[in-house]
Amino acid sequence: MPADHRQLIIIGSGPAGLTAAIYASRAALDPLLLEGEPSSTTDQPGGALMTTTEVENFPGFPEGIMGPDLMLAFKQQAERFGTELRMEKATKVDLSARPFQIWVGDPDAAEPTYTADAVIISTGARPVMLDLPGEQELVGHGVSTCATCDGFFFRDHDIAVVGGGDSALEEALFLTKFARSVTVVHRRDELRASKIMQERALANDKIHFAWNSVVDSIEGTTTLEKVRLRDVLTDEVRDLPVTGLFVAIGHRPNTDVFKGQVAMDDGGYIVTSPDGSLTDVEGVFACGDVQDTVYRQAITAAGSGCMAAIDAERWLEAQH
Repeated sequence: MPADHRQLIIIGSGPAGLTAAIYASRAALDPLLLEGEPSSTTDQPGGALMTTTEVENFPGFPEGIMGPDLMLAFKQQAERFGTELRMEKATKVDLSARPFQIWVGDPDAAEPTYTADAVIISTGARPVMLDLPGEQELVGHGVSTCATCDGFFFRDHDIAVVGGGDSALEEALFLTKFARSVTVVHRRDELRASKIMQERALANDKIHFAWNSVVDSIEGTTTLEKVRLRDVLTDEVRDLPVTGLFVAIGHRPNTDVFKGQVAMDDGGYIVTSPDGSLTDVEGVFACGDVQDTVYRQAITAAGSGCMAAIDAERWLEAQH
């Protein structure tokens, strides 16, 4: 069967992709949005907010809103203006010539599933997790990957942060605004963070360090109760009673399917123009956490989705 041709295809359905869809559909671009697949760990429909409980820092919701409810509202708004959403995951793309080609399902199929005049990539990024039993079940119930998002919920709690780089210390310092104590768990006896971040963390009375330690297990039924630490030098095990665990060992952008197709940095994030969403391939745009190495917030992702849609609209208008 011949490929289904579209003027604009958006790949990814988090805040960035759905905001791009809202703006693109209002601009009469008739976008098709590929949501991803529910079973996928790298392209889940709705993005990271689908595994988030209460979101209190998204503007317009003074009482807060549950992450899945927020993404449902995004989706309904996109559909209201005419976006077509399909719960499919892009398994292969060819961006070397126009129209661009996109496969879903079998990547070895002779013909692509879709072709498009323009493509917006918004497949997001996922935090690197510890991969311990119970970790995923307690996300939103004591386990978190975002201090900016969840720190407020841990006022006067004892919490732990896993990691030793700038991101981990930045999270730990931010959390001292709320927590009674913050223990930084690091597998070495020295930090990888920049000198200034180390100085700030070491000088903070609320921050303690568990050197040469790793988290061996996460304990708790409905909420986190403690973590079990193991000393990597002596194998000694001890319990650390905490009600919050922030994992800050890095993020991984969901860009495997685009490797070799668009320019990426050393971390695999798509490189975009400093003042917009343009990639190095004309007609291909990227937005949200797939190209954001700094902020990683729902509101900044949504803003960049708006930018990508406007950039795509202007580019398509110039082509026509």
